[in-house]
Amino acid sequence: MELKFLGGARTVTGSCFQLTVGGQQVLIDCGMFQGPDADAVNETVFAFEPSAIRCLFLTHSHLDHIGLVPRLVREGFRGSIITTAAAADIAELILYDSAHIQESDTEWYNRKALRTGQPLKEPLYVRKDVDRVLPLISRKHYGKVEKLCEGITYRFVDAGHILGSATLELWCKEGEHERKFVFSGDIGKKENPIVNNPVFVEETDYLTIESTYGNRNHKDMKASTEELVMVIRNTFKRGGNVIIPSFALGRTQDLLFILNKLVKEDRLFRINVYFDSPLAEGITRVYKAHEDYFDEEARELFTTESSDAMRIHFTTGIEDSIKLNKIRKEAIIIASSGMCEGGRIKHHLKHNLWRRESSIVFVGYQAKGTLGRQIIDGAKYVEVLGENIVVRAGIHTLGGFSAHADQTELLDWISRFKKAPEIFIVHGEEKASLDFQKLIDERFKCRTHVPSKGEAFTL
Repeated sequence: MELKFLGGARTVTGSCFQLTVGGQQVLIDCGMFQGPDADAVNETVFAFEPSAIRCLFLTHSHLDHIGLVPRLVREGFRGSIITTAAAADIAELILYDSAHIQESDTEWYNRKALRTGQPLKEPLYVRKDVDRVLPLISRKHYGKVEKLCEGITYRFVDAGHILGSATLELWCKEGEHERKFVFSGDIGKKENPIVNNPVFVEETDYLTIESTYGNRNHKDMKASTEELVMVIRNTFKRGGNVIIPSFALGRTQDLLFILNKLVKEDRLFRINVYFDSPLAEGITRVYKAHEDYFDEEARELFTTESSDAMRIHFTTGIEDSIKLNKIRKEAIIIASSGMCEGGRIKHHLKHNLWRRESSIVFVGYQAKGTLGRQIIDGAKYVEVLGENIVVRAGIHTLGGFSAHADQTELLDWISRFKKAPEIFIVHGEEKASLDFQKLIDERFKCRTHVPSKGEAFTL
């Protein structure tokens, strides 16, 4: 048996792991890389023959876990794509949106290239490629053991990260050699809104675990919620807007839930919330269609009508989005992308970053090299849509809203194994993964690895 790490190794994005058992090749996730040089990395030739892959398991539908699936199919993959029902419905929206962005960005690039005599480029993939993905998807339920092929059975359990997120268990047999593999996916923190808490796994021989927050803990959720209330109140008093870069999937729905709850508890009054993302609106509809994935509190609150004091606006067309730039005060504008690398959030930053009255609130992880990371690291000026913008707005990072388990929760998750497995630490910046490795070594005394991209292990 061989386990190879093709992405998400010493970095947070591009998750992709290849497991070979008795000649059968399976992939766990096939994510897009984000940050510096992402275009070049995403266009790199796959380290395997796509047509030779028997199955692709998807742990959830964030772009850094599914973003290269259309390219995989375009280049010859014809196997099964196995994931949960909710993740499948979300993936359809995410991938069509991503394809649209690829097409639009390439069209813009080629217009410029024609004027300057530069070579033209092809989009990474197009919407027709997504059309070919959908028939390959197989929807599964949590908790059910199923046979993939001779020598491989599997089960998904709830990872508690976002709707439909899963930890994958694989039981593998090669001749007389039997081993169990667990791929954590992205593990949620225990108090995540809407979704249930992560399910613990008790036994495995090999564990591949994320380490996004492997070297630090979050602020308390309650404290972050209090800070959000104060930021909104103070910003409105100053006559500014609250701008929240947010992932269309997961964080946007969490914010809707939290703001609705704050209004119902009379902690916020008469607020206008603008969700400037057609994708977020579509994903929110998927959430409402999968209430069976909700925790008990969300079933009671998420499905009820919001208070009259909270006016929710979903913008769809570009014209509606542009109109938001004319709103100078007392608006909460939530837009993607969450790391400010693209999407409508850039326009809202352009119109609000330089205003002392406004506040920019970060509620999610900001990877190295992204615009969001530059801002939270204290940049005085940033380039937004080709302009050098001075940063005068209040900048706030609310760590308690992260959908990832922090260091303490990750260690607790590992501690639930009856016997410490051999552990591969992935999905974290290099320092976070290495720091986490030291803690695991000290506490569990087991074999650990922080793989590099392309590194393979014979097991």
